[in-house]
Amino acid sequence: MFPDDLLHSARLLLAEAEDRRLKIATAESCTGGLVAALLTEVPGSSSVFERGFVTYSNRAKEELLGVPGDLIADMGAVSEPVARMMAEGALREAHANISVAITGVAGPGGGTAFKPVGLVHLAAARENRAILHETLRLGDIGRSAIRMAAVASALGLLRRMIL
Repeated sequence: MFPDDLLHSARLLLAEAEDRRLKIATAESCTGGLVAALLTEVPGSSSVFERGFVTYSNRAKEELLGVPGDLIADMGAVSEPVARMMAEGALREAHANISVAITGVAGPGGGTAFKPVGLVHLAAARENRAILHETLRLGDIGRSAIRMAAVASALGLLRRMIL
């Protein structure tokens, strides 16, 4: 289901988290749960992976993760502040030690001049640490390619938070 390089990265990430006794949570919009699916593809991941939130709609972001509706209205769902709030919400609601959040425009439609297809915001949170943020500007490389690039970046952000 997933490419070997992503599976390898997921195995390393899970082993590093397990060594440090960390629990991981995910909050995903445009990836629709692909990060959670990748992590749980690895046997034994239940010792590290706590839970995943698929918050595709704005309402889900508000209800499940506590992202303020005013923030979404002002900044848009695909924005750095919303990604940061999603990561904080996943950390809080999952009672995890570390989380990653993804929100973006995977296409083929839905893009604008200010938020084009291929724009993705990711954030990772960990207890008592500053939130990490990353912006991807992938261009219109295709829905699947955008989503898989976001998954790979999410693993990288989680790894940075663990180490």
